[in-house]
Amino acid sequence: MVLATTTVEDFDRFLNTFSTKGMEKRREHGSGGARVFRDPSDSSRIWALFDMDEESYQRLLSDPDMPAIFQEAGLQAPPQTAEVAGEYDA
Repeated sequence: MVLATTTVEDFDRFLNTFSTKGMEKRREHGSGGARVFRDPSDSSRIWALFDMDEESYQRLLSDPDMPAIFQEAGLQAPPQTAEVAGEYDA
């Protein structure tokens, strides 16, 4: 799993691209799915949890089509990956 955050110009615009072109690209790079969360204290910040390993996620970010997809989605900055601080079974 990979957790990433960024800010977006318009949430609906972001979600439209994330759920179409973004989903196609994620699938190409081995994603098993994604969940999007809105930050409760900042309406322009989103968090996305990707069902993929870190290596696949880095390949996704390096894909030459991603800058155009990020632009279409209205990202205000490149996604930042949250560092894993621990992992527990329950």
